[in-house]
Amino acid sequence: MPPHLVILGQGYSASAVVPLARAQGWHVTGTKRVPEEGSGLIAFDEAGSALGEATHLMISAPPSESGDPAFLRYAALLSKSPKLRWIGYYSTTGVYGDRQGAHVDETTPVSPGQTRSRARVEAEQAWQELARRKSIACDIMRLGGIYGPGRSALDTLRSGKARLIDAPDHLFSRIHRDDIAEGTMAAISTASGCRILHFVDDTPSPQAAVFEEAARLGKFALPPRLSLDEAWESLSPMARSFWSERRVVESRLTQQSLDRRWRFPSYREGLAAILAAEQAPNQVAPEAALKQAEPKP
Repeated sequence: MPPHLVILGQGYSASAVVPLARAQGWHVTGTKRVPEEGSGLIAFDEAGSALGEATHLMISAPPSESGDPAFLRYAALLSKSPKLRWIGYYSTTGVYGDRQGAHVDETTPVSPGQTRSRARVEAEQAWQELARRKSIACDIMRLGGIYGPGRSALDTLRSGKARLIDAPDHLFSRIHRDDIAEGTMAAISTASGCRILHFVDDTPSPQAAVFEEAARLGKFALPPRLSLDEAWESLSPMARSFWSERRVVESRLTQQSLDRRWRFPSYREGLAAILAAEQAPNQVAPEAALKQAEPKP
């Protein structure tokens, strides 16, 4: 029987894992709260049968105020699942909190400053403990800012909704969706014990630098440049929390552990690849390709 991967919360990033796993002959079952007809997904609350047959489990659904919905719903079942041998959890680099620009790596203790980041830490610990009790592998994959086809600075500039905040001391870590997918498959193939993995590229950079490169590539006009102080009052609470923390996240140990380098080591290569795919003849538009791959949660 081929390996069976179950994805709890198959959204933008996790959908890119599906074709890679299926190309290797895997059976893949994805879930969504309320799947659209014809999506190929099953309802989150109806995943019990699939989980009973799963050899690999990936959790992409975020925690809520009441906790991690996947753990709350299925931990008891998974504790007894005889075939399960790997758990992967998509977390966030936000678990490190504000480091005032200092570097963190995979060995740095967490120090979450936001409520949602504390919930992530609790979920990470719950899944690690379940894996240890079962003596199976577990990878906590802490993701930086996710971008890719249909979700990049190119799209933001194209929409006319870009806000260029000039804050050179704020270096944000990013990761292309394809590197998340390929990194996930690499994690599965190299799985051993419980690991902390950082899915961030090699070039943490200011937000303005990314918009400038996207504007250069796509020949877009840049919006007016604002200081963080000028933009602050108009930012949403979520955006303020995003800008209130500074840290530089490294992934050297992760790349060593996975025995691979990122396909897109910086936003420059990532944006160029997105634009090239958009402009290629007979290429499916990014939004259409994403919809065909699997709908977002």
